[in-house]
Amino acid sequence: MYSGLVHAHSGLRWVALVLLVAAVVTAIGKWQGRGGYTDGNRKLYLFTLISVHTQLLLGIVLLFISPKVNFGMMSEKLYRFYSVEHTTGMLIAIILITIGYSRSKRASDATAKQRLVATFYGIGLLLILASIPWPFRNLGAGWF
Repeated sequence: MYSGLVHAHSGLRWVALVLLVAAVVTAIGKWQGRGGYTDGNRKLYLFTLISVHTQLLLGIVLLFISPKVNFGMMSEKLYRFYSVEHTTGMLIAIILITIGYSRSKRASDATAKQRLVATFYGIGLLLILASIPWPFRNLGAGWF
């Protein structure tokens, strides 16, 4: 079960990242005056929100069953990363993305909607990229 959840969480990461990059690029482009707020934009932003929340649910399950999460071994990079850094960064990013989606739904004009999505989703994207266990992070042997 653990292996399947790790593979699902790792594989769906790419879906969430692609949707998030597409949402940020679309919102920035539309914010700069190239079109209004369409139903296609709304669906892209909603699917992005759903994908990061799916990742959150998988991550919460992994938080409780993963051998890489151990709050008693904070002096080791691998355990500290997964126990604190990854979890905190991703949680803040998903909260920001959720706030951006909610505020954009309530905004009155198309420019404000796109600006809110671009800002909140963009900051969320940066936090997610900083919190991913990239191979160059040097978390020690067997980080994957």
